[in-house]
Formats: sequence, structure tokens, C-alpha cells
Amino acid sequence: MTAMESFRKGMRDGIPIGLGYFVVSFTFGIAAAGGGMTPLQATVISLTNVTSAGQFAGLEIIFAGGSYLEMALTQLIINLRYCLMSFSLAQKLRRDVPFAHRFLVAFGVTDEIFGISISQVEKVHPCYNYGAMCVAIPGWTIGTLIGAVSGSLLPGFIMSALSVAIYGMFLAIIIPPARDNRTVLCVVVSAMGLSTLFSLVPLLKHVSSGFVIILVTLVVAGAAAALSPVDDK
Repeated sequence: MTAMESFRKGMRDGIPIGLGYFVVSFTFGIAAAGGGMTPLQATVISLTNVTSAGQFAGLEIIFAGGSYLEMALTQLIINLRYCLMSFSLAQKLRRDVPFAHRFLVAFGVTDEIFGISISQVEKVHPCYNYGAMCVAIPGWTIGTLIGAVSGSLLPGFIMSALSVAIYGMFLAIIIPPARDNRTVLCVVVSAMGLSTLFSLVPLLKHVSSGFVIILVTLVVAGAAAALSPVDDK
């Protein structure tokens, strides 16, 4: 597959992600504007970060007058999962991809873009990620802008619906491979069960969400890799 074909395929696969980001980022735009930020400030944050959980956590720290150290540690914990995703994606990229392209691809590693990239059957060309990023990142950024400008005009029940839209994207990513591969299904169910324990068991409830994601990923993915390894061709 040529670079242009990979780019076009990435754009096609990224359209649902961009649409989902567009509606979900409304919430961030409204929260930022409600705390006193200008639409421009909120938009720049989304354009340069592209991380929903990290941005919402960052807003709370900014509005509470937290320190730079607190901000850095919070972002490190919440976004550390992207290191794991990047390790995996680095093995999925073609071996001849130079460092500069890997660096640019790393900027666009989100949960959803990682999901569609890692699910490709063949090695991934960086242009595939560029295509997805060209749709997803503007969706997230423009949604933030519109939310900051006009979100206060929307009724509360619509905002509640928009806030759960991102979970629909996660389901769209995991259901097709889980339906076709029993190992993937076991991984998904096990991750859900272990995550539930962290939310119910008294001692585990105090673990931050960022560390929960990392621990669940390491335990479940590690067990799956040991019990059902992928054939190395």
C-alpha cells in the first residue's frame, strides 16, 4: 500500500473518531469557559494536548491555583498509559520508518487512534496515522472551540448525552475484534472485571485512575501474551 493510499485509509477510519471527538470536546469547552478561560485558550489547550482525561484534570488544577509540579505529576500519572501504547505501536510500524516520522506519530497517539492502528492486519505506514490525525485532531479542537463559544446555550440533558459519546467510540473499537477473536474477548472481559474491582474494593478505590489503567493493562495484557502468544512470522 502506497503512502497516499495509507493516508486516505487513515482518514476514512478516522472519520468516526473525529465525529466522536467533536461532540465529546463540547464538554471540555464548556468547562473551560465556565471556569473563566477564553475560547482561544481552551482551543489551544485541546490543539496541543489532545487528551480528554488529562485536560479535564488540568482544568481542575488551574482553577484551584495548583502548582506546576502538581500539574506535571498529575499529567504524568494520567497519561502514562500512552507510553505503553507507544511501545506497542512502535512494533506495529514498518521497520523502515525513520525517527522523525515516529516522533510525529507519537503526538497523535490517543486511545482511539491507537486502537484503529494496532488493529490493522499488516504493518502500519505512518501516513495511515497522519490521515487519522488530520480528521481526529481538528474534530477535538473545533468541538472545544464551539463548546466554549456556545455551549452554555445547550440544555443540560444534551450535555449529559454528549459526555458519554466517547464510550460509544471505545465500544466500536473493541467489539468487532472481540467478536472474531476469543482471546481478545477474554482480554476485554478480564480488563472490565479487574477495573470493576478497583472501583469497589475499599483499599483499591484509593488508587488513581491513571495507575489503574496501567496496572490493568500490564496484568491482563501480560497474561494474554503468556497464555495465548501471537505467532511471530
